[in-house]
Amino acid sequence: MKYTSSEANKLLKQLNQEHDHLLMMESQSCQFNAALGEDVESVRPEYDYAKTQEALAEVEQKIRSLKHAVNVFNSTHKVPGFDMTIDEMLVYLPQLSARKFKLQNMMSRLPKVRESASGFGNNKLIDYNYANYDISSVEIDFAEVDQLLQKAQTALDLLNNTETMEIEL
Repeated sequence: MKYTSSEANKLLKQLNQEHDHLLMMESQSCQFNAALGEDVESVRPEYDYAKTQEALAEVEQKIRSLKHAVNVFNSTHKVPGFDMTIDEMLVYLPQLSARKFKLQNMMSRLPKVRESASGFGNNKLIDYNYANYDISSVEIDFAEVDQLLQKAQTALDLLNNTETMEIEL
């Protein structure tokens, strides 16, 4: 069946939820308490070990197949407008975000900031912290990185919602 990357990731989330649900149901029903003298069969929860293991194995196989297909797709498909595959883009986006955050902090600094005053009486020494870079250059770089980050995110979103891959589950 054909899926977009976005659809495949939604399906993966659904399969993981199904797996978690099966594990939770197993955890709640694979053992139980009964009071002394109580009819054990009347409080025994419904549980079939073999059937549960089979259901878990089936979901786990689907998850492996789906993740493999997404990994192959991500490592072989180039993002339009960028000379990199999806998996490279998934590394590049956090790098751009970190750079944007750093530049935002740098451009928010004042050129000269009073840090502290030390000493006694009228003989206090004042320490200043100076920006050792051109803040206007940082502002330009920030705008470029912000624009590039938006362009990269949009290109990846477009690819994830339009390109399809064949997945056998």
